[in-house]
Amino acid sequence: MLHLFAPRESAMRLIAQSFLLCLTLLGLTAHAETVNNLYQVREPVSSQQPEERTQALVRALDTLVLRLSGDPKAAQNPALDALRKDPQQVISQYGYEGQALVVDFDPISTERALRQAGIPLWSANRPAVLAWWLNRAAEGSNLVGDGQDAAAPLRQAAQNRGLPLRLPLADLNEQLLATPEQLTSAQPGALTQASERYDADALLAVDASEADGRWQAQWRLWLGDTREQGTAEGADSAAVADAVMAAVSQRLATRFVSAPGAGQNLALEVQGANLARYAELSRLLEPFGARLTRVEGDRLEYQVNASPEQLRAQLGLAGLQESAPEAPVASADPQGAPAQAPLVVPRDNLLRFHW
Repeated sequence: MLHLFAPRESAMRLIAQSFLLCLTLLGLTAHAETVNNLYQVREPVSSQQPEERTQALVRALDTLVLRLSGDPKAAQNPALDALRKDPQQVISQYGYEGQALVVDFDPISTERALRQAGIPLWSANRPAVLAWWLNRAAEGSNLVGDGQDAAAPLRQAAQNRGLPLRLPLADLNEQLLATPEQLTSAQPGALTQASERYDADALLAVDASEADGRWQAQWRLWLGDTREQGTAEGADSAAVADAVMAAVSQRLATRFVSAPGAGQNLALEVQGANLARYAELSRLLEPFGARLTRVEGDRLEYQVNASPEQLRAQLGLAGLQESAPEAPVASADPQGAPAQAPLVVPRDNLLRFHW
């Protein structure tokens, strides 16, 4: 049981550290995942010549900017011109692995440069995407499963676009379920129940086919009550996978990334917290500079800087639901006169949620 008190900031930090320690010991996790190697980019190259390396470093920076912002136009921001001329300002190291230049960007200096350019950033905590991906080629059709060789291009594409990807086991029942008709249907249908075992946030259905030496794909994405769809094409399966993941990342970013100046100071109240939920909430609220201001029973109160829409989308990853505004309670009149409700001034900056 959490105790009632009005804590100071130092006490809040102590509580946070204690809760996170408990989370580590208990091994508890949230649906939303932290993207690994978010600041590492692998850029294909044909040689190690200095001129090609210079070009590859610029392409790697552009890839990272898109990954962090979800905005395909962000890399062309004039405020980044100097950085694009010399990307090594924000690079900690780079090296070659086979036919790829692997570039590690420094998170602190990179974020500072992008924020100074007025580019909004997407946090590393992102929706876990379960992909039902059907490959149809001349030799037959195959639902891509977690342990298959065909999963490698999908994982590389998801990493390149900053998406936490999950794949089904692709057992016999799932292979029979993932038909082209099902994957291109306007509703997820039977995929919804089949996806429950994988505990993901978003469901991605892709029907990819090969024709005349090229690949094309139809994709549909469901996250909560929202639906997105599109088409993509590429020279091979890896290229079409990257095109799909790039489109999905951009669609998701519009929901989770606020435009510059859209943030505001908000008070957030969350009911139904426990140790695991506190740690999950701390990760989700990290991009908003959240400050825990009060703990009362199972209720947590925060001060955050975000847009209401972005905050709602982020909290939806943890399954939180928004609470209706509290109705004023009328006071009884001892003379029997009709009770008058007290004057209540609504707080436009207060959002209430519960589990």
